[in-house]
Amino acid sequence: MWEEKDNKLVRKFEFSDFIEAFGFMTKVAICSEKMNHHPNWSNVYNSVTIELTTHDAGNTVTEKDRELANKIDQLI
Repeated sequence: MWEEKDNKLVRKFEFSDFIEAFGFMTKVAICSEKMNHHPNWSNVYNSVTIELTTHDAGNTVTEKDRELANKIDQLI
């Protein structure tokens, strides 16, 4: 589940291996590019951590972040 902390929506995703994690990141990248709203994220082997915040709004959580989070959830 997404957690709101430090003006960000944050979620960690775990996958079976690196290939599955990277495939997920590719899907998120395509979705993010279509929305022109890009996440801060990190990947270590089979885990992906995503942080969503709207830089244009002063680094705070906005409806854009919530919309992207919902779209990301649908990719799982």
